[in-house]
Amino acid sequence: MSMNVGSEGSSGDPEVMVDVNTTPLIDVMLVLLIMLIITIPIQTHAVKLDLPQGNPPPPPVPPTVVTIDVDFDGAISWNGEPIPDEASLQSHFATAAALPDQPEIHLRPNKLANYKYVAHVLADAQRLGMTKLGIVGNEQFMGQ
Repeated sequence: MSMNVGSEGSSGDPEVMVDVNTTPLIDVMLVLLIMLIITIPIQTHAVKLDLPQGNPPPPPVPPTVVTIDVDFDGAISWNGEPIPDEASLQSHFATAAALPDQPEIHLRPNKLANYKYVAHVLADAQRLGMTKLGIVGNEQFMGQ
């Protein structure tokens, strides 16, 4: 079994290939694309802010601090004095919020206190206009 490769009238010379070889063109285009990607600067989205220069001066007087303790059973104390009910806690918050220079509220929950008691105190403070709130004593919760 044999196969005829060339045309019958040819003298044995291979046919001339007239197609354009596109492999070098693709290589050149890839190199140009990579160079374009590298040379284009990364567009960063900048937000212009007017930040203060230097260190701000210290406050003229240190702020007053109110420590609120929440015990494991939900008992609340304001600077060490027990708060008997929610109405008196709310009156303490309203009085503190009405001051021209509000005191800092440092909330110190017990490690075993339910979160609902802590969240209730925070919600009351926020609702009544307290703006300087913080939870202190978080080192007791580390390493559990």
